[in-house]
Amino acid sequence: MKGPARSAAAGGDDFARAGGKATAATLVYRRLKGDLLRGALAPGERLQVEQIALRYGAGTNPVREAMNRLAAERMVDHEDQRGFSVPVLSIEQFRDIVKARCWLEGRALVESVRNRTEAWEDGIVLALHRLLRTPFLFGTDAQDADDNREWEVRHRQFHRALISNCGSEWLLRFCEELMDQAERYRYISDSNTYPRRNSEEEHRRISDAALRGDAEAAAEHLVAQYQLTLELYEAKVRAAGPAGDEGRH
Repeated sequence: MKGPARSAAAGGDDFARAGGKATAATLVYRRLKGDLLRGALAPGERLQVEQIALRYGAGTNPVREAMNRLAAERMVDHEDQRGFSVPVLSIEQFRDIVKARCWLEGRALVESVRNRTEAWEDGIVLALHRLLRTPFLFGTDAQDADDNREWEVRHRQFHRALISNCGSEWLLRFCEELMDQAERYRYISDSNTYPRRNSEEEHRRISDAALRGDAEAAAEHLVAQYQLTLELYEAKVRAAGPAGDEGRH
């Protein structure tokens, strides 16, 4: 496993304070999901229950519960007789994810603009302000996955704010799941981007169009950003050649 694991003692204190199997399973779920999204676990890596329990200082039952929950969300692969593993990365899968995000989030953004309220606009302004104040470290500037953790949180909050007024809880739920699936690929794309992309301008364009009530332009800028992330990821894989496609179909 990549990245340092927390000590069992430190993790155990957290779980002792959690006070119960359900809460302990939720803590494992959150930490493991975070590691998956930031690429701290290698694609295709086997997730042994005992090793995960040691990594987070938890019991094996909460770990199994957390991994089953992640498997239901397709964040973890589960095969009978073979156990759990980190999903491999696949250009074909990422293309499909981006296509679905463009469809669903584009529609959610259009509906949010059409349903615009002052509170929704304020939420976008605040989320963008916080995002732009948070630096993103590229390539060798970032020492490990944790370096950009705050930026990842702010980035997710901004995109949630954009579509939050769409009026459909089901649509928001599907968009959230696709955000999770895309984040693993986007992290690799962004952390290896040379020259560095101007993500600040990308986010400003989306926000400006949404706030002035131009739903179609806002959706177009959103789709363009997602397509650019896909293009950068594809370019990275092409540059690396067959050997650079490790852990992928």
